[in-house]
Amino acid sequence: MVVSQSIILVVDDELFFRELYCDLLAGEGYRVEVCESGEDAIIRLQQGSVDLVLADMVMPGKSGLDVLRAARLLSNPPEVILVTGHASVESAIQALKNGARDYLVKPFNAVELKHLIRTGLDQRRLLAENDHLKEQIQLFQTGQTLSSLIDLERLIPQALDVLIREIGAVGGCGFTFKAGMHPNVSVLRNLRDDVAGRLLERLLPQLSDAAASFPLKLLSLQSAADFKFDPERLWLLPLSGDDELTGGLLVVDAPDRLDQQITLPDLRYLCDQIRLGFENACRLQSAQELMHTDDLTGLYNHRYLQVAIDQEIRRSQRYGLQFSLLFFDLDRFKDINDRYGHLAGSAALQEVGGLLRQCVRDVDTLFRFGGDEFAAMLVETDGRTARIVAERIRKTIDEHVFLAEQGKPSHVTATAGYATFPTDAVEKDLLLDLADRAMYAGKRVRNIVHGVKSLPEK
Repeated sequence: MVVSQSIILVVDDELFFRELYCDLLAGEGYRVEVCESGEDAIIRLQQGSVDLVLADMVMPGKSGLDVLRAARLLSNPPEVILVTGHASVESAIQALKNGARDYLVKPFNAVELKHLIRTGLDQRRLLAENDHLKEQIQLFQTGQTLSSLIDLERLIPQALDVLIREIGAVGGCGFTFKAGMHPNVSVLRNLRDDVAGRLLERLLPQLSDAAASFPLKLLSLQSAADFKFDPERLWLLPLSGDDELTGGLLVVDAPDRLDQQITLPDLRYLCDQIRLGFENACRLQSAQELMHTDDLTGLYNHRYLQVAIDQEIRRSQRYGLQFSLLFFDLDRFKDINDRYGHLAGSAALQEVGGLLRQCVRDVDTLFRFGGDEFAAMLVETDGRTARIVAERIRKTIDEHVFLAEQGKPSHVTATAGYATFPTDAVEKDLLLDLADRAMYAGKRVRNIVHGVKSLPEK
C-alpha cells in the first residue's frame, strides 16, 4: 500500500530527458530515481519499492519493453509508462499488450505527463487498498473461525498454521503446560519433536512473565549452537486459561524486525482471536473435567476412562508407543462401612485417592469407577513396568493405616490386574476386558497383582 512518498524510476539513455523528467516530477513531491540503461533499471526493479517506471521505448541493450516485461514478473509490479520518439500504432499496441499503464510520444506535453503519472499512482494506490481490504476481510473470517473453535486439539494446529503464514515464519510449535510441569508439545511445523522439547526447556524461565506481552513476545537464547535457526528471531504468542499461562504458540525464524513489518492492528486482532478461542476451549475443558471427575476422590470417573483410552490409543499408534491399563479393587472394604459407617468409608476412599497420586507420575491418569474400584492409565509403559507400578500401589495400600486421624485405625488391601497396549490387545474393548479379567482372577487370592499372562487360556 502506497502510504509514503511515491518512488518513480526514470529510464532513458539520453541525459537531456533524464534531467527533464527530474525537473518536472521533483516539484510534484515524488521521489525520482534515474537509470541510464535497461540493464540498470531491471537490477533496480528487483530491489523493490518502485511505484512507477517511466522508460524510453528504444534504448541500446535492454529496451523499454524488456524493462516492462521484467517489471511484470515482480510479485508487486509497478505501473509502467513507455515513452518513444518513433510512434506507431503497432508499437503502442505492443506496449499495452505487454502490460504498460500508458504510452507517451516525444515531444510530450508536461501536463499530460504529470496527469498520466498521477492517474497511474492513484490506480496503484486503489488496487493496493483493495488488496489490503481483501486481506483484512480474510483475516477477519479466519479470526472468527479460530475464536469459535472450542476444541484444543483442533484450535492449536490451525492457529499455529495461520500465525506462521501471516508473519512469514519458517516453523514453530504449539504447546500446553501446567504450573510446575514441563510444556507438552501438541503440534509441530518444520521442527522436530526433540528439538521443540529442548527449545521450550531452555525458554521456560522466560514463559512465566510472557502472559502480559501483547501481541507477541520476543524471546532470546544466549547460546543456540545446537539449534538450526536464528536464536534472535523467536516469537511467542502466550495463551492463558483461568487467568494463568497454560500454553503458547512459538514461531522460529520469523522475519527480521517483525514488529515493524506487519500491520500492528491486524496482528493484534489475529492474536486476540486466537487467545479468545483458547480461553473458550479451556473453559469447555474445565467444564468437561467437572463432568468427568469423581466428586469424592477428585479422580476421573469411569465415563472419562473411555475418552482417555481412545486418545491414548491414537497417540500410541502415531508414535509407536506402549501404554498399560491397571485395574484394582479394594479387598473387604465393606468391613469398614459395616464397622464405622459410610462416612468413614468415604473418608477411607479419599485416602486411597491420595495414596494413588503418590504412586504414579503426573502424566499418568487415575480413575475411580465407583464403589471401591479404581483404575490407572500408565502412558509409555510396558507390561514389566506396569507390574512394578501395580505392586507399588498394592504395597502402599497394604502398609497404610486408614482412618488413623479419626481414631478408627483400619487395614485394607487391594488386588490389581493390568493389560498393555498393543502387546496384549490393540482394541479398546479387549484391553478393558483383559485388565478387568486379570483383576478378578486375582480376587481369588486377594492382595496380589495379576497380568494378562496369568489368565487361564480359554
